[in-house]
Amino acid sequence: MTEPTAAAAGRAGAPDENELAALDAHWRAANYLAAGQIYLMDNPLPAESLRPEHIKPRLLGHWGTDPGLNLVYTHLNRVIRNRDLDAICVWGPGHGGPAVLAGSWLDGSYTEVYPDVTRDARGMARLFRQFSFPGGVPSHVAPETPGSIHEGGELGYSLAHAYGAALDNPGLLVACVIGDGEAETGPLAGSWHADKFLDPVHDGAVLPILHLNGYKIANPTVLARIPESELDELLRGYGYEPVHVSGDEPLAVHRALARAMDDALDRIAAIHRRARAEGATDRPRWPVIVLRTPKGWTGPHEVGGLAVEGTWRSHQVPLTGVREDPERLRQLEEWLRSYRPEELFDDEGRPRPQVLACVPEGDRRLGSNPHANGGRLLRDLPLPGPEDFAVPVDAPGTTSHEPTAVLGGMLSRVMTDTAPVRNFRVVGPDETASNRLQSLYEATGKTWEAEELPGDEHLARDGRVMEVLSEHLCQGWLEGYLLTGRHGLFSSYEAFVHIVDSMVNQHIKWLRSSRALPWRMPIASLNYLLTSHVWRQDHNGFSHQDPGFVDHVLNKSPEVVRVYLPPDANTLLSVADHVLRSRDYVNVVVAGKQPTFDWLGLEQAREHCARGAGTWDWAGTESRGREPDVVLACAGDVPTQEVMAAADLLRRHLPDLAVRVVNVVDLTRLMPREEHPHGMPDAEFDGLFTRDRPVVFAYHGYPWLIHRLCYRRAGHGNLHVRGYKESGTTTTPFDMVVRNDLDRYRLVMDVIDRVPGLGVRAVSLRQAMADVRTRHHRWIREHGEDLPEVSGWSWSG
Repeated sequence: MTEPTAAAAGRAGAPDENELAALDAHWRAANYLAAGQIYLMDNPLPAESLRPEHIKPRLLGHWGTDPGLNLVYTHLNRVIRNRDLDAICVWGPGHGGPAVLAGSWLDGSYTEVYPDVTRDARGMARLFRQFSFPGGVPSHVAPETPGSIHEGGELGYSLAHAYGAALDNPGLLVACVIGDGEAETGPLAGSWHADKFLDPVHDGAVLPILHLNGYKIANPTVLARIPESELDELLRGYGYEPVHVSGDEPLAVHRALARAMDDALDRIAAIHRRARAEGATDRPRWPVIVLRTPKGWTGPHEVGGLAVEGTWRSHQVPLTGVREDPERLRQLEEWLRSYRPEELFDDEGRPRPQVLACVPEGDRRLGSNPHANGGRLLRDLPLPGPEDFAVPVDAPGTTSHEPTAVLGGMLSRVMTDTAPVRNFRVVGPDETASNRLQSLYEATGKTWEAEELPGDEHLARDGRVMEVLSEHLCQGWLEGYLLTGRHGLFSSYEAFVHIVDSMVNQHIKWLRSSRALPWRMPIASLNYLLTSHVWRQDHNGFSHQDPGFVDHVLNKSPEVVRVYLPPDANTLLSVADHVLRSRDYVNVVVAGKQPTFDWLGLEQAREHCARGAGTWDWAGTESRGREPDVVLACAGDVPTQEVMAAADLLRRHLPDLAVRVVNVVDLTRLMPREEHPHGMPDAEFDGLFTRDRPVVFAYHGYPWLIHRLCYRRAGHGNLHVRGYKESGTTTTPFDMVVRNDLDRYRLVMDVIDRVPGLGVRAVSLRQAMADVRTRHHRWIREHGEDLPEVSGWSWSG
């Protein structure tokens, strides 16, 4: 039995005159609605001549791309209805919101999620008024837009999102409109290669529609100005077969685009048939439609003696000053009436039957497809539980494991258990094995559709580990996958995840906005595993040493972001179990791949992770009923090791000193409760860190982040943070912490310097700690490895 095709056969062929008239009516209606959203706040049809008070006081929005998007929406309706397709569309042009809002209002899906915006004159007035208006909706396609999985506020990611949505969705067609401005971005250029990772057996299909209207905001676009033959060579070089449509005469363009859509979908159906029924294994050449229409098509031809239609001047608001200038007001009314709204809407403002003749019904509508509201389809992962993979810890700090390798076993089980439903993927830039997650290959291979050579390992057409050296593409794939109702994990070297800073910004904004929309169902969280981190990039050097992604993420919406720094293998398992179950978050997990001491047994790890931050009583030297003289705090695996070694030194050399050891797993626990849902109330924070005792905090990343998180706490003045301070190179592991003053000897010196009276009593110990640091520098330059007492240290408490 073959999988359903994403381009099902149905009533195809050239449209007859009735169908052409229906297509043109829908397109004109959508164009009217798009223009009305930009300009009108009253008199929506218009039932009377326009007056200045009918016009919005601030004209905000973008017209230039809308007619082309409306054209695509209209023709996607046709093929969905004719072929009974399960289809969504990713709308790439940034500010094409009016078009997609118009399409969803016409198909009725907008009214279903916003009942006050009825499909009549009253609802049309609401639709117009709310657009780019205080308390309304954005000018770009956004979470508020039914049928959207793509934030249109930033360009470059549409095609990656489309491919992510198609993965493991064998019956889904994902159309993707790529604006010619967006086509100039680096992420989009890299995304064309996603066709080498699309399995025609288990995945759906992506139909890219490259919309060339010639201009960006104020300049021509590259792909619109190169010869068509050169563009064809480019697209064929990427592995596609272009189908061209161009023109400015509406009925001729309708005929040509209908033929092109049918041609492209027939090709896709043939690809699926060959792969699924006939067993073909060659990499297919997927179709791409190249659509050339004038920018601002059907809008004002010229304004103030300057050409507008077909030029960059139509990009935003082609007619300005409409309230103040009677001639501009007349020109706007003439433009709106050119669509003949009386033919498109009845006396009550409802779309006439001809307008809706090609519109699909129910969940087949672009605005209602459940894949575009992925929480409707989301199924819980069959997580095995950490106990099956936990490492034994008979005594803390005496054994070690590679935390990510331990996690790899758990992820491999998840891959195996999700094989029947194929709803879990791991993405990363060529680093799965490097990050010690190679156990995944016991369950699945690496997705690959291109040529294979002897010596290749773990490649598989149906693999669900995805590696490509484009962090943008990895991120886009995973976002598209999550937004359509599946689960996943992004594994990356810590330093290079910054490449997707802007992309995670947009996803966080999407999640925050979605949370305010009751009709948007929660989706699986976007989970990052950052490893090969700053403290163990001693071999790759300075270029690979940057822990700042955590700072970036913690600047964002607190209700959405979470950051975890598990100190060992069992805490990583506990954190992973939590984040893979979570919904609507961006979870950042920082964990090492090198051997790390095992500090906590699984039950201890679970309890500690549930707290997020807590004392390790067995590591400190507090006496019952006595406050600590100093708090040694840590967050991160290497800082935890250095704090534990410092506590060991203090225990041996200053046995009367009352030391409290605090470990932080959930970094957001440091924030006040008023600023983050995980934040500690002041009383809890003060109880853990004290209000008046010195706190020496060893942190994984840039030290000022801890100060920022804690600056409102009563004891902030007593807080001294050590962390990474941009002192990196190719060196030994311990030298990295020495260079950044995070080492155990410096931490002991910090305690001596900050505990009142200790500076005099422990002057000899402080001098000895400084001497070890000096000896360390000589030793590594002579021997090329760390001091024996460092490399051979283990916890002896």
